[in-house]
Amino acid sequence: MSRLGIFVDRKTLASAEQLTALIHCRDVAEGMGHSVEFIFPVDITRIPKMDALFIRARTDPMNVTYVAAQMAAFHGIPVIDDPASIRICSDKVNMYAHLMKKAVPMPKTIFLSKHDLSVERVTRIFDELGTPVIIKEPSTSFSLRVEKVNDISGFFQVARRFIRLSDWIVVQQYIESRYDWRVGVLDGKLLYACKYTIPSVTFKIQASVNGHIVYCGVESVPEQAIPAHVVRLGIEAAGAIGNGLYGVDIKNNNGDAYVIEVNDNPSLESGEDGHYPDVYEKIVTHLFTP
Repeated sequence: MSRLGIFVDRKTLASAEQLTALIHCRDVAEGMGHSVEFIFPVDITRIPKMDALFIRARTDPMNVTYVAAQMAAFHGIPVIDDPASIRICSDKVNMYAHLMKKAVPMPKTIFLSKHDLSVERVTRIFDELGTPVIIKEPSTSFSLRVEKVNDISGFFQVARRFIRLSDWIVVQQYIESRYDWRVGVLDGKLLYACKYTIPSVTFKIQASVNGHIVYCGVESVPEQAIPAHVVRLGIEAAGAIGNGLYGVDIKNNNGDAYVIEVNDNPSLESGEDGHYPDVYEKIVTHLFTP
């Protein structure tokens, strides 16, 4: 009997949806003949005793999830997500550089150094990318520290705030869209797909509006209803990062598709897998396949 460790923290268990997804994952793995153990940060020394590790907590090179991934990799234990994917996806400069190297279609993107933040440079950026533009702090997740700006004054207000957190910021062309595709990819194959409908009060899948958090709508979409070029693009983008588990966000604009970002170890508790009942079976099989 193989042992699967599911690495979690208190935030992972913060909602009924997250807890339900974790229990479902455990039940699937046990139904496949594996034993399952939930591993909290205080139990991290148990990782070497596992045969595979599935991280279900926020991944970041600066927190304990990265230590867990590195510990598994050091001991030759299959892990989702692997340390390399965490490093790449947690730094948007690194992530977009990987996508650019593979010529993956994405919004026009500029990396701006704190040493190159001048009126002349920003003016050229608006000339090149159009108005408005999107500014991202490289370590952002869940749409935090992602802002849309319409002029040079607004650009400097946001950029100076983000530059205090990073030596670089990411500036992108704004792609108008009322929904994003989320394409889940595992080992270079489609795992699931859904639509994220953007709330009318924002341009992001999650935002604080008048002191309240608003979220996108989530609609699982069967494979046959997904445009073929969207599936191909999701697989291509994931392949630019690695062969693990990724959630690729793709912006739809008049039939054209652009990769907005690639997320390592994406969430699955909001119904993204509604039309894909074998998602966890495929993940567990992947982890235990030599």
